[in-house]
Amino acid sequence: MRGTTVTLAGPAGSGKTTAARRLGLKLGREVVSGGELFRQMARDRKLDLLAFSALAEKDPRIDHELDERMVGLANGQRILESRIIGEMLHRRSLPVWRIGLTAPEGVRAERVGRRENRPASEVLTEMRQREASERRRYLHYYAIDVDQLGTELTLDTAALGPGAVVEAILSALPPEILHP
Repeated sequence: MRGTTVTLAGPAGSGKTTAARRLGLKLGREVVSGGELFRQMARDRKLDLLAFSALAEKDPRIDHELDERMVGLANGQRILESRIIGEMLHRRSLPVWRIGLTAPEGVRAERVGRRENRPASEVLTEMRQREASERRRYLHYYAIDVDQLGTELTLDTAALGPGAVVEAILSALPPEILHP
């Protein structure tokens, strides 16, 4: 029997990857990042993220391949980090505990800019383009609105450091997830 899979969703720079990794260490669970899988798919095709996102808008097989792979990894022993994986598991009536992270776009652009050593203004332009592409694709392919995702916990990470985000998540997780 499958246990409850913990998922983290949120836009770029919201802290979902950092939180997922730290949470994985605390809970002793493997973490799988949908964003990393998507980036690897882009590298395999020798495309940057914006070009690959544009291709994904024309070729639904790209998102379907990635999303089915993520669904197949849901077993209660992993933490899955992806924009829509929690919603996909919920729609399939699979046991899931969905966490949504958010922050204002300026904060997110600053975070990504620091991580990538790029100006936040440049990052912000690309983030908006990528997020618009994702929104169009998820609405068209799955009728999922990334701005209306259901969650068991939603955190605004703007004023929280990574440690505080993980502590807030841990304090909200039900005992059967903390101690399976």
